Amino acid sequence: MARFYPLRVAEIRRDTRDAVVLTLEPRPEDAEAFRFVQGQYLTFRRAFDGEELRRSYSICAGRGEGRLRVGIKKVEGGWFSAWANEELAPGDTIEAMAPMGSFHAPLEAERARHYLLFAGGSGITPILSIVKTVLAEEPRATLTLVYGNRSTSAIMFREELEDLKDQHLGRLSIIHVLESEAQDIDLFNGRLDRQKCDLLFSRWIDPKRADLAFICGPEPMMKAVSEALEAHGMAKEKIKFELFASSRPKKPRPRPEGESAADGIVATARIVLDGVSREIALREGESVLEAARAATIDAPFSCCAGVCSTCRAKLVEGEVEMEANYALEDYEVARGYILTCQSRPVTKRLVVDYDG
Repeated sequence: MARFYPLRVAEIRRDTRDAVVLTLEPRPEDAEAFRFVQGQYLTFRRAFDGEELRRSYSICAGRGEGRLRVGIKKVEGGWFSAWANEELAPGDTIEAMAPMGSFHAPLEAERARHYLLFAGGSGITPILSIVKTVLAEEPRATLTLVYGNRSTSAIMFREELEDLKDQHLGRLSIIHVLESEAQDIDLFNGRLDRQKCDLLFSRWIDPKRADLAFICGPEPMMKAVSEALEAHGMAKEKIKFELFASSRPKKPRPRPEGESAADGIVATARIVLDGVSREIALREGESVLEAARAATIDAPFSCCAGVCSTCRAKLVEGEVEMEANYALEDYEVARGYILTCQSRPVTKRLVVDYDG
């Protein structure tokens, strides 16, 4: 079962014109469930017009700060982000799942590692968590952050980033790349695209000297940065991604009245969740998640776009095809993990374990 916990909104701070930072407090008995690793996210749910909507937002606090914070940028047509920016108030309660996500690397306090970090827009939220945690827990580490935005006024956490740079002189370098606002150094003007990355890596940053790279933002930006990093000498396994995408989860496809048990069935699956097994049928075009939800199984999900990994499960038997995968690492796929929202059956029999 996808378990949600109540979180009290302790504080709401306006960060930019269209973004807020929420400080959230779990109940004392739930505090352990909300211990997080830098770069993880929370999945929230709320009903709008009678329909449950789930959205994932990254934690922007450092691991050792002792507080739980998320940044939410308002997006056009986004019900949840508009509600959080315009209607949510301190003292309100919001429901969230425990922290999830693998957009991080094990900390190594004794090493003098160099991190490259790239963010676009609201993609700064998990990056900020990583920056603050590494600065606090890897005292010999150095970090270079490249942050792309339209203008100075659109930069989320601007003051906080500048404060961190001042507090850790020589360890944190920040490069702002602005699309519509001229800066003194022409190299830092424009879009964070492949051409810009090639120029940065040939004139300003040497990827071959970095130990790890973290990228979070729109898909075109992430693709451009990762391709440029590899082209300039960084090994693929050193590059980690976190894609930010907004997708309205699909409703389970209704079963037509009078449909026989065999109509349209292309596969059967045994779904294991919270120690309970259930047999379900998958019909033509259905993903594993859609079929599970249609069978009233409370399987975990959020974005339904292959982005957040909330629906991750282990494929114990059978074969599926994943239409998109922006969340799982290659080693996870090799071990049999799938994103059930993107997985459709190739074989007629599947066993899918959410507990695995």
